[in-house]
Amino acid sequence: QVQLVESGGGLVQAGGSVRLSCTASGTFFSITTMGWYRQPPGKQRELVARRTTDGSTVYANSVKGRSTISRDNAKNTVNLQIDSLKPEDTAVYFCYASLAQSAHWGQGTQVTVSS
Repeated sequence: QVQLVESGGGLVQAGGSVRLSCTASGTFFSITTMGWYRQPPGKQRELVARRTTDGSTVYANSVKGRSTISRDNAKNTVNLQIDSLKPEDTAVYFCYASLAQSAHWGQGTQVTVSS
């Protein structure tokens, strides 16, 4: 089993920054991909950014250029920083981890951007 625990988030003013952190724990061999998804109010869950073990990264167009995903493979952690926040960044942000034969999600952390 893999447990993902997220931290960070909260209420942030537009133009500010948020840093989200996630740590995976449990019994597993290795995690291939870790990343973040988000679900805005009334919308479907969408990819924000993800990073593989070898460092390959993917960013959603909506955050490209103003976000950074980092990962510590040894500590099984992944962090996401988003700068220049916009009201449309308001969402529940979910940590994600994929292993060879399973995928796991955190419980989510709310980020609210006030205008």
